[in-house]
This record gives sequence, C-alpha cells and structure tokens, in this order.
Amino acid sequence: MRTSISLYLASLASIVLAISNDGGRPLYKDSTASVEDRVADLLSRMTIEDKTAQLVQGDLRNWINTTDGAFNQTGLEWSMRYRAGSYYVGLAIPWKMLSDGVKAGQDYLIQNTTLGIPAWVQSEGIHGFLIPNATIFNSPIAHACSFNPSLVEKMAKAIAQEARTLGVNQIFGPLADLARELRFGRVEETFGEDGYLTGELAHAYVKGLQSGNVSAMVKHFAAFATPEQGINCAPVHGGERELRTTYLPPFKRAIIDAGALSIMSAYHSYDGVPAVADKHTLTDILRGEWGYKYFVMSDAGATDRLCNDFKMCRSKPIDSAAVVNYALPAGNDVEMGGGSYNFEKIPEMVESGKLSIDIVDQAVARQLRAKFEIGVFENPFTGVLEEDQVKYINTPEFVELARQLDAESIVLLENHENVLPLKKDANIAVIGPMAHEFLNYGDYVPYKSQYRGVTPLDGIKAASTGKVTYAKGCERWSNDEFGFAEAVAAAEGADVAVVVVGTWSRDQDELWGGLNATTGEHVDVHNLNLVGAMPHLVKAIIDTGKPTIVVFSSGKPITEPWISDAASALVQQFYPSEQGGHALADVLFGDVNPSGKLSVSFPYDIGTTPIYYDYLNSARSYPDPGAVYANGSMKFGHNYVLQSPLPLYEFGYGKSYSTFFYSKVTLSQSTASPTDTITVSVDVTNNSTRDGAEVVQLYVQDMVASVVVPNKQLRGFSKVLVKAGATETVNIDLAVADLGLWDINMKYVVEPGEFTIHIGSSSLDLGANATLTVA
Repeated sequence: MRTSISLYLASLASIVLAISNDGGRPLYKDSTASVEDRVADLLSRMTIEDKTAQLVQGDLRNWINTTDGAFNQTGLEWSMRYRAGSYYVGLAIPWKMLSDGVKAGQDYLIQNTTLGIPAWVQSEGIHGFLIPNATIFNSPIAHACSFNPSLVEKMAKAIAQEARTLGVNQIFGPLADLARELRFGRVEETFGEDGYLTGELAHAYVKGLQSGNVSAMVKHFAAFATPEQGINCAPVHGGERELRTTYLPPFKRAIIDAGALSIMSAYHSYDGVPAVADKHTLTDILRGEWGYKYFVMSDAGATDRLCNDFKMCRSKPIDSAAVVNYALPAGNDVEMGGGSYNFEKIPEMVESGKLSIDIVDQAVARQLRAKFEIGVFENPFTGVLEEDQVKYINTPEFVELARQLDAESIVLLENHENVLPLKKDANIAVIGPMAHEFLNYGDYVPYKSQYRGVTPLDGIKAASTGKVTYAKGCERWSNDEFGFAEAVAAAEGADVAVVVVGTWSRDQDELWGGLNATTGEHVDVHNLNLVGAMPHLVKAIIDTGKPTIVVFSSGKPITEPWISDAASALVQQFYPSEQGGHALADVLFGDVNPSGKLSVSFPYDIGTTPIYYDYLNSARSYPDPGAVYANGSMKFGHNYVLQSPLPLYEFGYGKSYSTFFYSKVTLSQSTASPTDTITVSVDVTNNSTRDGAEVVQLYVQDMVASVVVPNKQLRGFSKVLVKAGATETVNIDLAVADLGLWDINMKYVVEPGEFTIHIGSSSLDLGANATLTVA
C-alpha cells in the first residue's frame, strides 16, 4: 500500500509541479486548487529536513520566556528549523504574551522559511480554553449528564472562538474514552461509561470546534481508560470483539462522522501492543477500514515508553531509531514533545536506509492535508488586536452558557419527603470544604483558576432572601475535626443545612507539582469513599436532626450509600463551571428543575466494580446480595456475601421535581431489514404541577445472538421539555444497521431475529417496550 501511495504522490507531484512552475506561483499556495494537488505539490518541494520538522512538536517556551515575556530570536529560529509542524501553547500566561508569541512563530514560518508552512498552534480545551480568565465550563463527565449534545456543541464553538482570538488553531479534545474503570484518575475527563452517549457528545464537540476553524484532536486512541488496577497508563486487557463492540464506536463517531482533523494516540498497551505503535488500530482499522486521511499524534512522552516502560528497545541511552521504526510505520505520524524527540532521527535513518522515505512522505502528507483542509495556509494567524480580545473571551453569552450547561448537568439522586426545592426565605447553613474559598474545578484548568468563579456559598447567598451562614467544618485533605463544633452550631441555628463534600483535582501546574488531589491525570484511587473527616462531618450535621442536603462535588462516583438513606436529599454536581455556585442554587431553589441523568453508574463499593450497565449476557445473572446494616448486624448472601453486585444508582438515573408517565411504545414498522431506519414513538406525560425536562432513553436488547453481546445498549435519547399537565410525543429514529454485532468470524453483521426496544427514564427504569423483527 505504501508503494502505491508513494507512486501516486510522485506522479501527481510531477504534474502539479509542472503546472505551478508554468504559472510562477506554487500550486500549494493556490486556495482554489484541490487539497490533494496542493499536498502533492508541497511535498515534492520539501527536503527531508523540512519533512521531519513537520513531524515533531515544538513549544512556545523555546522563544518566549513565560516569566517576563522576553523574546529569544535564536530559540525561534532553532525551533522553526527542527520542530516546525506544531507548537504547544497551553500555558498560564497573559493573553498578550501568548498572542504575541504565536504571531511571532507564524510570521517567522511564513516570511522567513523557504516554503512558508504555518504550524498547528496547540492547546488544551476539554472544558474551556486553557488560558487565564477564559470561560471555564464544567467537566466532561458532567456534560454527559446533561444528555444535551446541542449545548456541548455550543460550548465547543465558544472554546473555538476564545482560542482563535489568541491565534490557537488546534485543541486537544474531545476524549472518546469510556469511564469503565472508576479508580482511574481521569474519569472526570470522559463523557461517561457508555459508547453511544460518548460518541454523540464527542461528535457534537468536534462539529462545534471545527465550525470555528479550530481543529479538534480526538483522544486517546483507543481503549485507554480501563487500565489494570485503575492506574494511569497501565496495560488494558481485552480482545478484538470488545475493542470493536465497546471502545471503537465512540471514536468512529467523533473521527469519521464528525470529520475530526487529527487524533491523539494513547499511553497504554492493549492486549500487549502499545497504542502508539499499534498497526492494527492505527492503520488496518483507522485508515484501511474507516478511510481516515489525516494525522495521528502521540501523547506527551508516549513514544519513549516503547523503550522505558514497555521494554521493547534499549532505554539507556534510548534507542530512538527503534522508537521511530515501531511508531511511524504503524501509523503514528507526529511525535509530541515531552520525551526524547526520537523523530528527529528520521533524516539520518532515511539516509542510512533504516527507514523508507515512503513512510515519511505518507505521514507528512497526512499532516499537510489537515492543514489545507482547515485553511491554515490562508489564515495562519487568527488573533485579534489586544484591545479587542476581551470582546471575544469570557463574554456574557459564554458565561450564561456555562451556567446553563452546568445546571442541566446536575443530577438529583435523592429527595426524601420532597425537601427540595428550598424556599428562598429559608435560613440556610452552608457547610463543607468544597462550599467556599475555592472552586472545585476538574483538571485541565489554568494555574490558580480555583480562585475565580462562583462557589456554592456565593450562589446560595445570591439567590437567597433568608439568612445564610457558612462553616467550613474541615479541610478536604485532613482527618482533623477542628471545625465540627462551628458547623454543628451553624446547622442547629438554621432551617436547613447544605453540606458540600467530594473529591478534588488541581489546576495543571499544581496537579503536576505534587500537591494532594484525589482525581485527575495520574491521580488514581483504591476506593471511592469520602476522604478524611468529610464523611464524619456529614454524619455530624445529619445527626443534628435538621434537614440536610448533601451535595457531592466530585469528578467520579462516591460510594457512601448510607448518605443516600440518611440525608434529606442528595445532589450530584460533577466538577462545576465558573458559574457552578449559581447553577447549584438554581437547582436547589427550583429556578431550574433538575434534568440531569447519570453518565456513569454508582457502585455500592469499589469491590463491586466494574458496574457499567451494558455488561455482557450471563453477568450479574443471579444476584444474591448480603448487607451490613448501620447497627452492625449482617445479612449473609453469596454474590456478594455482604454487598450487592447491582448499582446503587444506574446509568441514566436522575430524579426531577416533576413526575413523568410513559405510554405504550409504537414502532413505525415492526419488521425491518438491516438497511432500514425505523421511528420509535412514545408519549410522555408530566403529571406534576411543574414544567420539567425529561431525558427519554432508548435501549435495545438482542434477544438471541450468535455470540455473547451486551444485555442492552443505549441506541438513542431525546431530551424533551414537558409542560405541567401536558403530554409530548417523542420520536427517536433507530437505524437497524446499528443493531449489529461482531460475529464468530469477526465480521460486523445484523443478524435476523427479534430485538426488544425499551424506552424509559434510566437503564433500569424501562417500563415501555416493543418488539422489532429483523428479517
């Protein structure tokens, strides 16, 4: 295949070079020419050094001193000679410093290099553009609880606008990883446990970002987030059928259906093969089966792991040639920084015959193709004047969007005796280490961001007309109960207590600076319990006898099932936006009727994981749970002896202040072929006195299959607003082709037979169904 591609590019190059020479202007600079012609023309003009520079990432800090803003001309020239394809700018520096540095880099490439190839200017942005004072949205695990792709698309458009304002044209996001190992620190960065929901939201993110002419980089390809022991970068165990059934579909939806222009490979190995050098996924599937045309970039330092961690080559000194020969031919086209810059060995490897120029040309062509597609040659620097930057970053519209998305992401887990919503004139004690003094953001936010935004206390004070008191109670990282007496007194003097506890992450500087955290990249846990004094603080407040609303502010599920029973109400707010306090108050006081649904299941205990809903047939078939009760007595079962293998809260679960009734399900046709699309309809009635939004969820159960398949799978959803006392008809299209499986010969087929179409409000609450027969 590489020979044919090389011959094609060579022959095409000879034609386009003749045309461009005839006209005097290089064809690759002609925006009206086809992308393939431009790629071939430019590639034909490049030296091996030019090509190699396209495949190695640089860094803004090579020419900008981020402490004082000093400019280093020598560093700029060096970087653009050896690492010109892209450069990283995800730094907590002033807007002007970033924008000026980016412009210097792009101007140098256009004006002072032979070919004038602009670079990718790369930063982070999974829940907000990573620059101080840009809009911080809530974390992706929360976005998924909204079940609202249109809001995620709007968020991505906002991120694109803020990035372009400072000259950034590529964002490392979204994730299409799945949260199926809850000990893993990066659960908060995912869209949850389900491949269908993740695919829809990642698709929306890519479409939104790239509509603003900022390239998405979908990560981490593929099957990264289920590491052994939950430890970051550890091996992932699985087979081909699991890979194709579970892990690849959300990537295909984001990459192929949404048209993502780049992909980031992953740190781990899958079934013994490092992702950064996995020809099967990077070439056979991604390029061969899916037809992907653009480039794949390694994660930071990931190529070094081939020698240092996977022990596939010498590590001291690192065998850079071996690294290149593992990664580049497999389909990992570009090397990110953070390691040994092994790809810089490419010229001498080609000269010595250790690496084929065809492989290099293929990788460079993929990189250039993406640049031509998005128009970076025509508009290499998108930044605006310094005085205009504030018009495009953290605008009132974006701040309001952050509040709306956050509020729609909040999940009401318990509401005993309808204690919520609160009355605005109630006297409220706000308690807990996550209630004030800092914003409990997830990872991938700029340095010191936690001191900017609306805390739960701020939000409750702003919405309340009654008396609001605050007591910290304890530190998040300590067993010390120093503040319990003050917190108990505050609760006893109030009508109701709101206790905010949970997990915590750090900003990008602190997270990698060694400060304590319980979630985030490289921060993995052995249990999901509240840390230190926090659970004791909750109990102390509940024991006052005052109505107690517990808010989990976290990046993953928390396993304290006793709180579900003992608290008056339980609210889950996954890591918030900068408007998090207002969004929480909107829900607590009823200005927003909660509509969030869990994007990840909650286990009773870490020992009962994995707990995802779409387990394979035969799992959890005969639950016989035991229990340990609050008074210490025990009930012995068998699976498990003293606990349940079932979820405490299942995927898709979430309460509302309204009550909804589902009618009988109807299908547009009861018999269909694999090429058909049917419409599934159900009437949803709001039987309450409050308007409310309901997430109508469609699951499919394959009744008889030739291999073992998931017991059910989400295959559609619709978030619908239903007025009090009204009925809305909800229609969800279902492509029969999506009901297939990977058969015993590893071929994707839609087998004939019966499929039960379930409709309901969660993966377990499925009261309406109909049967579809596939002929």
